[in-house]
Amino acid sequence: MSSADSAKVDVHLDIRIPLRDGIHLNATVYIPRDQRSAAPCICALTPYMSDGLHPVAVYFAARGLPFASVDVRGRGNSEGLFHPHIHEAKDGYDVVEWLALQSYCNGKVGMYGGSYLGYAQWATVKELPSHLSTIIPTASPCMAVDAPMRNNISYPYNIQWLCMTNGRTYQAKLGNDSAFWTSLYRRWHESGRPFQELDLAFGKPSPVFREDLRHPEPDPYWDAQNPTAAEYGRLDIPILTITGSYDDDQPGALEHYKRHIEHASPASRSRHYLLIGPWDHFGAQLPCAEFGGLRVGPASVIDIHKLHLEWYAWAMQGGQRPQLLQENVGYYVMGADLWRYAQTLEAATSHHEEFFLDSRTNASDVYSSGSLTFAPATGQPDSYTYDPRDTGGFEVDAEVRSDGKSLVDQSVTMALTGKMLIYHSAPFQQEIEITGFFKLVAWISIDCPDTDFYVSIHEITPDGGSVRLSTDAMRARYREGLRTPKLVSTTDPLRYVFDRFTFVSRQIKRGSRLRLVIAPVGRLVEGVFAQKNYNSGGVVAEESASDGRAVTVMLHHTQMLGSVLSVPIGRPREAV
Repeated sequence: MSSADSAKVDVHLDIRIPLRDGIHLNATVYIPRDQRSAAPCICALTPYMSDGLHPVAVYFAARGLPFASVDVRGRGNSEGLFHPHIHEAKDGYDVVEWLALQSYCNGKVGMYGGSYLGYAQWATVKELPSHLSTIIPTASPCMAVDAPMRNNISYPYNIQWLCMTNGRTYQAKLGNDSAFWTSLYRRWHESGRPFQELDLAFGKPSPVFREDLRHPEPDPYWDAQNPTAAEYGRLDIPILTITGSYDDDQPGALEHYKRHIEHASPASRSRHYLLIGPWDHFGAQLPCAEFGGLRVGPASVIDIHKLHLEWYAWAMQGGQRPQLLQENVGYYVMGADLWRYAQTLEAATSHHEEFFLDSRTNASDVYSSGSLTFAPATGQPDSYTYDPRDTGGFEVDAEVRSDGKSLVDQSVTMALTGKMLIYHSAPFQQEIEITGFFKLVAWISIDCPDTDFYVSIHEITPDGGSVRLSTDAMRARYREGLRTPKLVSTTDPLRYVFDRFTFVSRQIKRGSRLRLVIAPVGRLVEGVFAQKNYNSGGVVAEESASDGRAVTVMLHHTQMLGSVLSVPIGRPREAV
């Protein structure tokens, strides 16, 4: 936004949008000052105050697109009671249809926004407003996929977010005080109290937090908050999905994408574009070159608002498709600083190479780790023991030492010596592009009914540096499916398939190695930022330290029980 842009826009405050149930939502509407005829309009539904979208709204309105910034029900100056995710479908429909009838709108309405605002777009399409012409869901969660839990492991962050959106104002200063929340999570982590009491640790009971915890796996409660298969199937408008390799909501953004592609007609699929940058959650909404201690190349720092403007012109005004979107799937290759393209997400991967896990000694130390090798394994099982009642603080201290460099910091791994399993590949003899989704098949035995696993994969560079590539997590009871909990009742090895890794694209340096880390969630930095599983097999949200059981985890790798990491290899350059 520039001062010149602001001079081109008229702003209308306190616009009341009527809903079908008598509630009115508050909107701030931005109209081009020199508008001579009706034009396509953009709207965004936000729980973070309509004023927060002022720079974006001015940008689009100054370029001929009226923009309505709308407080969701119960937030800001909107009437009603805010209940996250429940009302956005019907309210979004009413907003779109109301906006389409205004004198400055030509009947075509597009939607804008990231994170919760991206979710609001997917919620709105459930109702399929007749005047909705396009959506650009960015960094959008999918309920029960990555919010308020990932792989059925809940986040303490939920209570932080509910604090930020408590009442009608935006508690931005408190909500973004990372030192305060890290301290709170640490106290909870060490207290041994049930996860369902985390709201009391903050000091304000939260009915929403408690209600969500009563649904620990995908079920009709969560299904109702996402489009159904039929609703994805009848959606027939241009869609641009944007996410990042390190976007916390990448799993949700890609789940919406995959579900639409699965159920849509060929014509509808052809108009759904996907862009995956190297960004984190905020970078997917406003790209920058540095985050998490990682620096990416200048080609990744795109003008995201210009891309939106070009997309709206193509989708609603007969313009040219944005040049950046050369094919239906675009992804940025870190290390090479270039964008590559494919017709489908699967086509970005040429093939998978299999690395067998093996060891000569117990693979629980960075300096005497196991190996990732092309030959079938022959070694003895590797093991670690994890007691959730052990609340040693070194993990959090390591996080503090990382100083915000979570993607490149190794202090946590070093601190976990003897309490994790770690495997390294041999150095790569030439550069190789890794693009797509990792998969780990592991034969694991445990001596408790349940426990949580966290898996991460890293590039270890020739100079000893580390770059995190991808992660996955699993609660043992969900090894056969997220909707089918089954406690472990044997100490025999069972097959665990980790196939929900995040997408990554990176050119691996010659001389670099791959590092695979398998650890208990509770012994990592991530453990302080995740619901604690006390391994007893009860309702995890209700368990406390008094239920805690130490678990011994054994990972097997023999010719009969082969534990294998599948590495996605990008397409050769000549195939592009």
